[in-house]
Amino acid sequence: MGTGETRTDVVIVGAGPTGLALGIDLARRGVDALVVERGGQLAPGSRGKGFQPRTMEVFEDLGVLDAILVAGGTYPVGMVWRDGRQLGEHRMFDPAEDGEPHSRFTVPWMVPQWRTTRILHARLTELGGRVAFGREAVGVDQDTDGVTVRFASGAPVHARYAVAADGGRSVLRRALGIGMTGETVDPDPILVADVRVEGLDRGFWHLFPPGEAGRAGEARETGGSGDPGGPGESDGSGGRRGFLAICPLAGTEDFQLVAQFPGADGPDTSLEGIRKVVGERTHLAPESVTGVGWSSDFRPRAALADRFRAGRVFLAGDAAHVHSPAGGQGLNTSVQDAYNLGWKLAAVLTGAAPEALLDTYEEERRPIAAHILALSTAIHRDQARRGAATRQLGLGYRESSLAVADREIPGGVRAGDRAPDVQVGGARLHASLAGPRWTLLAMGTRAPRTPEGVRVLSCPPVEPFGTGLYLVRPDGYVGWTGTDPEGLAAYAARVGAGAGAGT
Repeated sequence: MGTGETRTDVVIVGAGPTGLALGIDLARRGVDALVVERGGQLAPGSRGKGFQPRTMEVFEDLGVLDAILVAGGTYPVGMVWRDGRQLGEHRMFDPAEDGEPHSRFTVPWMVPQWRTTRILHARLTELGGRVAFGREAVGVDQDTDGVTVRFASGAPVHARYAVAADGGRSVLRRALGIGMTGETVDPDPILVADVRVEGLDRGFWHLFPPGEAGRAGEARETGGSGDPGGPGESDGSGGRRGFLAICPLAGTEDFQLVAQFPGADGPDTSLEGIRKVVGERTHLAPESVTGVGWSSDFRPRAALADRFRAGRVFLAGDAAHVHSPAGGQGLNTSVQDAYNLGWKLAAVLTGAAPEALLDTYEEERRPIAAHILALSTAIHRDQARRGAATRQLGLGYRESSLAVADREIPGGVRAGDRAPDVQVGGARLHASLAGPRWTLLAMGTRAPRTPEGVRVLSCPPVEPFGTGLYLVRPDGYVGWTGTDPEGLAAYAARVGAGAGAGT
């Protein structure tokens, strides 16, 4: 070990929602992990602000749901404006319908990202985890014993594994030579800012589409914020004017403003620049914008890393997949990357499972990311709706090597599926599954002896389950189904079920 070098089991580069969620999951399992962040503090700004129902389930298990619920709120109905007139309301999300997967959550929940990271950081600290700020990663080296992350200043960190959660311009991904394949979803730059606005009703999500796209039925939204809405109308100076949307940020006094700038090199993100675009595209006076807390600009794109793993380094979140914000999918997919990887790292680090278990991270998450990238792009181009698919409750791992059916049993739940949150014995199933352990559901059949640490829940068959045994993974997906106790024991040994579960 070099002079002053820090040692840990896992080093996580990036203290955004992905890195913090992974830190929480590892901390509650007793894994020594260090989160490093190049900034001097948690990042500001609303950025991604919408959580889908599946992510809310993850947050419940990680112990942050109550804080997330207090901090946020439901999305308001869209109000479409044209020439200072209200044209009508527009609902951004399709309501849940009968037949969708069982969950206590049915609609997206809005929390500004800066508040989410504070909540996650507080939970990580509560569990004994830590974030080292002001540590800008510049490179990574690895060998058969571990991985070393180097920084612009200060001593390196040596760990058994590293996770790149450092965003779409990931330093670690580039250092590893992992390419990204993708496309520009929209060539026009988009401004996003957290602003204070006087004289604007907080009961609506205010939409100012360009040109004929101002009709209520044509109003759309990108990532919960606004939508290209067409080619744009003239701004009177020879250019084109894009859409603008102003959404009240739940739990705050701020609004998130999103505006498109067709044909421009980049928008003016200053207070005066934001006032100018508000004055040009809305019925509001420029001075109604009284302050800007944070602002940025980006060009929507979609890209997928060629690999999610290189030796002892894993890619998660935006470092692995970059989405158009349309439909609110990127942040949610990122948190679920962490949720998939956490229990696997813990099982291998404690010696409960062989190192080969870590290969299933890329095997499971990369196809999901590719699917969600296509969905986000289709929504951005108005080719798909914000319905059941965006809620992410139906995603699963049926094709994974970890999905084993020793015997097909009746019912709608298969190996690889997310365990639906049905009522079992007078309680919600997910409440019984909570925590970092494996759970054996014995539905209408006697439960065999299980490895120590695997909890057992015996009950009559409950729809959509059928009679049989279901071994549920720590991340809430069914790993094994069948009726043979020997098959169950063999599978449990392979994945480390029951050992090193944490608290």
